[in-house]
Amino acid sequence: MISTGIRSCFVALLATALVPHARDASADDDDGPRGLQIRTLSTHADRVSGGDVLVEISLPRAPRKGELIVSLNGRVVTNPFHETAPGRLVGLVTGLSDGNNRLTAEAKGLGTRSLRIVNYPITGPIVSGSQGKVGPQERPFICQTDSFKLPDGSTLGPATDTDCSAPTKVTYVYFSKADAKFKPFDSKTNPTDVAMTTTTAGWTMRYIVRLETSTINRGIAQNAVLHDPTVESPPTHFSPPKGWNKKLIAVQGAGCPGGWYIQGAVEGNLNIPGVLRAEVLDTTRLGQGYATFGNTLQHPSNNCNALLGGETMMMSKEHVIEEFGVPSATLSVGCSGGSYTSLQYGDTFPGLIDGVLIACTFPDALSIALSGSDGHLLTHYFLNTKSPEFTDAQQVAVSGYKATTGTDIKKAWYDAAKQSQRTDPVPPAIAAMRNGTEMTGYNPAVWATPTGVVVPSDKQYVPQKNPTGARPTVYDVARNVNGIDPHTGFALRPFDNVGVQYGLAALNAGTITQEQFLDLNEHIGGYDQDANFVASRSVGDLGAIERIQQAGVAFGGGGGMANIPVFDITGIYNDDSGYHYQWFHFAARERMREANGNTDNHVMWRGNPVPFETAWSTLLQWVDAVKADRSDAPERVKVARHKPTADGCWTSPTDFVKEPQTFSSQPDSRCNALFPTFAFPRSVAGSPVKANVYKCHLKAIDSADYAKPFTAEEMARLQAVFPSGVCDYSRRGVGYRRVVTWPSFGPSPDNLVFDVANPHRRADDDNDN
Repeated sequence: MISTGIRSCFVALLATALVPHARDASADDDDGPRGLQIRTLSTHADRVSGGDVLVEISLPRAPRKGELIVSLNGRVVTNPFHETAPGRLVGLVTGLSDGNNRLTAEAKGLGTRSLRIVNYPITGPIVSGSQGKVGPQERPFICQTDSFKLPDGSTLGPATDTDCSAPTKVTYVYFSKADAKFKPFDSKTNPTDVAMTTTTAGWTMRYIVRLETSTINRGIAQNAVLHDPTVESPPTHFSPPKGWNKKLIAVQGAGCPGGWYIQGAVEGNLNIPGVLRAEVLDTTRLGQGYATFGNTLQHPSNNCNALLGGETMMMSKEHVIEEFGVPSATLSVGCSGGSYTSLQYGDTFPGLIDGVLIACTFPDALSIALSGSDGHLLTHYFLNTKSPEFTDAQQVAVSGYKATTGTDIKKAWYDAAKQSQRTDPVPPAIAAMRNGTEMTGYNPAVWATPTGVVVPSDKQYVPQKNPTGARPTVYDVARNVNGIDPHTGFALRPFDNVGVQYGLAALNAGTITQEQFLDLNEHIGGYDQDANFVASRSVGDLGAIERIQQAGVAFGGGGGMANIPVFDITGIYNDDSGYHYQWFHFAARERMREANGNTDNHVMWRGNPVPFETAWSTLLQWVDAVKADRSDAPERVKVARHKPTADGCWTSPTDFVKEPQTFSSQPDSRCNALFPTFAFPRSVAGSPVKANVYKCHLKAIDSADYAKPFTAEEMARLQAVFPSGVCDYSRRGVGYRRVVTWPSFGPSPDNLVFDVANPHRRADDDNDN
């Protein structure tokens, strides 16, 4: 057992580590001296869930026996508090009522302090959306507790209520030295093939893992940690598992299409050999002493609403802290969907994450959908326009994507364009009746999930037949952020292409003619709310454009991501197909540069693939060094000060080329020659790579912007296409907003940005335009 003295010192050290996460959680009155303080450790005092919260009370000296009295709503709750260091006590306060609570600490001769604690049900919501009739939690919502498989093959059983709750289960697995995999552990039989492991902290023990499965925020939550039940007592915040190295790994998952209206029957476990591994039952990390945690609603394949996912991570991490104590660091690892949720959760909720390692990177799911929407407009135009003709090479040049080698030169572009299906709620049979030819393989109304189609067909949206059914789009799943069109009941859409000059760079390069450029922009059109093609350009809703940025649904990079290490690796380089293209990596970086002035806390490694374990150990070195820096310097300065590596690319698992990584398709550096980066439709139209100008400011048409002058007739046509002007990409977008950190979209009134149930109730916005 760990001695009391060592444990006390250790807990005190870890309590200090959570200060960023405990923002706004200190005592809220001024009775008594400043030396008597109360703060919550497991989450913010105004965003507690599940009826309990880990609390720290600090006094100028150690209290004598019976001197300190702690009460909750007038009821004495002193017993749970234990001294972790002289004058510092930590305890788990239980029995909180839903809504406002008052925790009071009174010490003779030291005064009285109290703290308002706001508790919400473990089923949520807290900040992801009001419970009003217009904007409830996501409905329909399909429970999957009876199909979520545990290691022994059992499930949580049927949900016990409409919020998909189920009793918590604690099970154990062990790592078998016979066949190097996890197996169910039974302490009664005590198997003989249990492997031994030594953690990063130097603790050697039998490799047995405690796995807890519960329901939090309507998702299925899991956490795992080394714990031998045959020799250890059940873990608590005061007596954590011996094998835990005090670091957490958040498992964020991947994917997005299909991530709507379901609880999820799988966690976001991801294991791509040689590229990235992040699993709740991670055989490597658990053996090293890390604790892992996840929730089905952190996994974009189950939930494509980043605000809901961030809220879910907040609540799930709170629960882990209340069980095991405060971690020294929380690391987020993810590829694809897990990359953008790592960025979004950490940016919107500063303090949840202390460092990220991401691969196959996107800034957010919205960037995939919006660029796909541009690509889809182009495919529709080219497939259905007979004059003027464009060669395949000209078409690809307008798209910006790589001219794929082989027989299908358009594959990179078409794979990206198909991702506009994330915005299309119309079933394939009906979508097939749209005017014009559609690209092969386009699949609207994506209902497939990792475990098949779950949402019943009678609950799915069908125009005319079931107009109030659930709409499978990135817009509708975040309707509490986007807002609702009062005329249709559908989510408002931020997609806007007014003033966009498609193919501009191709025109100026001489790749397409003036006639082709004019006809393209005359006929490109836009979408209606069902993603049907229409002749007019799309006009994005300004409120939705503002709120997706404030909520972090559109990644901004100026919140929590400004102050932690961000390590971005390629995954497997492929700009030929599959839509995981490199420009998205640079888009995320450039948003951070715009928000913070530089990218000193960001490292990019490219390769085919990048050695994952090397990247992982480098991130750990970086995070540990920042945590060890006790200076008064701002966190961002500390992160830059202790950066252990620099940009570069891996030509092989052992050959690293150190050089800045730049957005270029030209062989202007060694890394760009090996791993060129291609563009996208908005980039060809003049947008910077950051791709966060959701609606552009317009400027008058200027003949100097075109390499070859237009005739008077051509200029008249151009003026007719753009009567109000063309996009001015030298300016930030219309409705530009910085992320509102720790925002609320209801029911919490604290830091309220928008309440969809009462859309006129809006907080003052002091963000820069």
